[in-house]
Amino acid sequence: MEFNEKQIRAIIEEVLSEFQGNEFKSDLASKSNVSPTVAEGLELREIGDAKKGTDPKEVVIGVAPAFGVHQTKTIVKIPHAKVLREIIAGIEEEGMKARVVKVYNTSDVSFIANRVAKISGSGIGIGLQSKGTTVIHQKDLMPLSNLELFSQAPLIDLETFRQIGKNASKYAKGESPNPVPVKNDQMARPKFQAIAALLHIKETEHVDMNKPTQVLDVVFK
Repeated sequence: MEFNEKQIRAIIEEVLSEFQGNEFKSDLASKSNVSPTVAEGLELREIGDAKKGTDPKEVVIGVAPAFGVHQTKTIVKIPHAKVLREIIAGIEEEGMKARVVKVYNTSDVSFIANRVAKISGSGIGIGLQSKGTTVIHQKDLMPLSNLELFSQAPLIDLETFRQIGKNASKYAKGESPNPVPVKNDQMARPKFQAIAALLHIKETEHVDMNKPTQVLDVVFK
């Protein structure tokens, strides 16, 4: 099915009207007049600057600046607590270890993933934006290259997040796993592109070019 510009515009306007003032109100609020919130079922405590790991069994998950604080759910309202649980579980199921960090100096998921791959003991990292867009990266690749890209955040469910963790671990072990299956929905882009743009803008507002990447103590509640 194809959509012309008029149809796409109508869908965007409908989506914006639906989201205005409801579940995403706190996510899209300006940081100048709204205090950060704590994600449901999750507390992220910064415990120091992230250093390069030495454990070859380590896979680093790098979350974006607003993750778990200024935004607490993905674009399809999956709580960040559940997202992290599934990725970590997938990593651990393959016998590897997860380290979670927050990258402050960019909101670009490819650069986040590449940056954390470079400090990962295994050389494999996962980048995760607040809206759900995810990348599996390897330290020796260029930032805009990657092992696997999950660009359509509205189509990523909890099972997919778990498989992302598993595949990242398999790469870390030197395996060549089949790519994680991804769904395809032609309606996803026109339906969510406006809210995706807004969420990315709000993510970028919390970028701090002078703040080093922080190690996070992840507490599930």
